[in-house]
Parts: sequence; C-alpha cells; structure tokens
Amino acid sequence: MPKITYVENNGSKHEVEVSNGLSVMEGARDNNIPGISADCGGACACSTCHVYVDSAWVDRLPKKEAIEEDMLDFAYEPDYERSRLSCQLKVTDDFEGLHLQLPERQS
Repeated sequence: MPKITYVENNGSKHEVEVSNGLSVMEGARDNNIPGISADCGGACACSTCHVYVDSAWVDRLPKKEAIEEDMLDFAYEPDYERSRLSCQLKVTDDFEGLHLQLPERQS
C-alpha cells in the first residue's frame, strides 16, 4: 500500500497508507483526514475534495479529464497547474510518497 502525505493548511501532516484502487479522496475519508469534505462522494460533481499536488508530482499523475477541469472552476483558489480533485486520482503503487497540500477551505 502506498503512503500518501496530506498536509493541512495549518501545517499538520498526516502520512497514511492507502489501498490500491481507492481514490486519494477515499484514502483521506477512511483515515479521518480533516479538510476534505467530499460532499458528492466521489462523483466529480463538486469541488470539495480539492487538493494541491506537490509540484514534483504534477507530471507523474494521470492527466485531468475535461469534467475535472470544469469542476476545478468551482474550487477555492485553484492553481491550474497543481490543483486536482482527489476523487479523480485512483491510487496505484506509483503513488508511493505522493504529497498533497489541502486548501484553506473547500468551496
């Protein structure tokens, strides 16, 4: 299981193991990581699982699909290079060491 680090806006770090096949959002939910509300449950119908991907990881993750790009328009202070919806990132072994920053708040 890959270890993923979620960093809250206040700097608190949570390094957790997330099972392959789950989304990064589900990993946060299952490990009680504060700051990801995931109101739509992972259907890519809101932006409340918005995260900032560490810049070293931007090109290592699967590309955004159009629906994710559209939903990011509703995110709080999106960074169009680093912002992702964590529900759209399916965990694989390649995610080992992924580092994410949570926004100040979710939309």
